[in-house]
Amino acid sequence: MSQANHRATGGVVAVIMAAGASRRFGDRDKRLAALPDGRPLLAATVANAAAAFATLRVVIRDEDDPRALGLADDIPVIRAGHADDGLGASLADAFAALAKDGELAGVAAAAVLLGDMPCLRAGTLERLRGHAARERIVRPRHAGRPGHPVLFGRDHWPELATLAGDEGARGVIARHPSQCREIEVDDPGIHVDIDVAADLAALPPRP
Repeated sequence: MSQANHRATGGVVAVIMAAGASRRFGDRDKRLAALPDGRPLLAATVANAAAAFATLRVVIRDEDDPRALGLADDIPVIRAGHADDGLGASLADAFAALAKDGELAGVAAAAVLLGDMPCLRAGTLERLRGHAARERIVRPRHAGRPGHPVLFGRDHWPELATLAGDEGARGVIARHPSQCREIEVDDPGIHVDIDVAADLAALPPRP
């Protein structure tokens, strides 16, 4: 089913954040870095998300070429015009665009995934999706620590659209403890991201 033509009603849209500069990774574009199994990092993350969510949006920089990043033509992208200002600013661009997207008028929540987390299990994503609600913030927990992705009910989208700088959405979560639900999962992948090139070699085998 074409992502571009599918009108989502209910359910969750997966929003993959891939607009960061990734300065710690070095001169190479981290999004194209090869995993041990040969898959490019961003493409692998998007494929994992697509296994659990029928509707996707990938957030990239203004100057990015989606095809060069390994994205299929039917994967809609959101251009983060303020990406240089940090993750919070990119999230604000993303959620402002989501709120105006007619294809998403009936969507109840957005799952925010980081583009450098390729080890998330589809079962984890499906379980989190099952707890989504308009008023709720849902995040996974493993070995005593919360991780990613975080699902934000639609009621929280206006607040996310006001973020700035590099703080991300931690403040939004902290301000709504009564609406935040943590789901225990048996998935260490919720804590595994790629910050530097050496992290690639340390990835666990693909399940």
